[in-house]
Amino acid sequence: MTTSSEADAHPSEQPKLSKKAAKKEEAKLEKLRRRLEASSAVSGAAEEEEEEDPLAANYGEVPLPDLQSKEEVGEPYTEVGALGEGMQGRSVLVRGRAQAIRAVGKKMAFVVVRERGFTVQCVVTEQEGSVSRQMVKFVASLNRESIVDVRGTLTVPSSPIKGASQQVEIQVHKLHCVSKAFPTVPINLEDAARSEAEIEKALQDSLFLSLSIIISSFHSCPGLGSLDTRLNFRVLDIRTPANQGIFRIQSQVGNIFRQFLLSEGFIEIHTPKLIVGSSEGGSAVFKLDYKGRPACLAQSPQLHKQMSICGDFGRVFEIGPVFRAEDSYTHRHLCEFTGLDVEMEIKKHYFEVMDIVDQLFVAMFDSLNASCKKELEAIGRQYPFEPLKYLRKTLRLTFQEGFKCSRMPVLRLIL
Repeated sequence: MTTSSEADAHPSEQPKLSKKAAKKEEAKLEKLRRRLEASSAVSGAAEEEEEEDPLAANYGEVPLPDLQSKEEVGEPYTEVGALGEGMQGRSVLVRGRAQAIRAVGKKMAFVVVRERGFTVQCVVTEQEGSVSRQMVKFVASLNRESIVDVRGTLTVPSSPIKGASQQVEIQVHKLHCVSKAFPTVPINLEDAARSEAEIEKALQDSLFLSLSIIISSFHSCPGLGSLDTRLNFRVLDIRTPANQGIFRIQSQVGNIFRQFLLSEGFIEIHTPKLIVGSSEGGSAVFKLDYKGRPACLAQSPQLHKQMSICGDFGRVFEIGPVFRAEDSYTHRHLCEFTGLDVEMEIKKHYFEVMDIVDQLFVAMFDSLNASCKKELEAIGRQYPFEPLKYLRKTLRLTFQEGFKCSRMPVLRLIL
């Protein structure tokens, strides 16, 4: 038998570590202690820097209450697209998205700010009394596509700026983040804005592009990612300079069309798009049930335009949606598009209509070339095209003249 006193005399003891193992364990603990002390010192120094930064009001994230609508008289915003060399030395305030951010050491950072397809380079340099090192660090840590307010002085650099549309720089004094973006975005806008030639050159030179961009060069539109990705994140896709230019030119086309026809005595009308039957032959219709009765979407405002002419309006036009239930065999087949329709009475000869259409297109091309130069350049960088050439007076041929031209080998190629 074993008595309690004997059991107490042999307690369970932990095996003793060897001297080598003990020293190794002690070294680990010492290393961990130093690491914790260093981390604590860094965080403490960072907190101290933030607390002691006298220029903290010049940067940071804008608090939500400050974003609420309020009546305030202050410096007006300047559009990025309006910045030019003639404004050198002026103090400006711009708002846009941080398209690209690059830090150069601890005392300088570059931010490319984009607004409505136009970009400007902003330089943040440590300066006593205006820009602190903490501000440079804050700018370098911004997420791309965040919306920022930038205040600074406009300068003209000695060499051209390749990474921005505006050939000026903003020497930043204040920068605040209005809306913070996610750290990563599903579409890289810089890659999405590349042309097919740039992608092919990168592939030939074995340069790396994001996988989605490389795949898109084979399976979809070059540089824009797969179609599903583009449509799922359409809000990002339409931020590229080319897409911005396309939509703005489309808007300008409608505006020119309307203003020209109004100046020629036309009246704008708005016709029904939900009708009982087909509005014109030659195209299929989308059929639907309207409260138990058959109906369809209008293929054309043709019927109502003719009714307007018979109703003594004389000249009418409409800008509106058109619906056609056609199979999309080519990119020219669309089930839904915006139509620009014109109808007018003819007093003596159908040349009256041809004259109006001729003048309309010349006016439209002239206006687009004059007012949309930057948009056309943005589209041309991604989708290269030849400048449009046209006559002030469109060539007109009779049927006999056209037939003769078609029999001539050289002219046949032109026609």
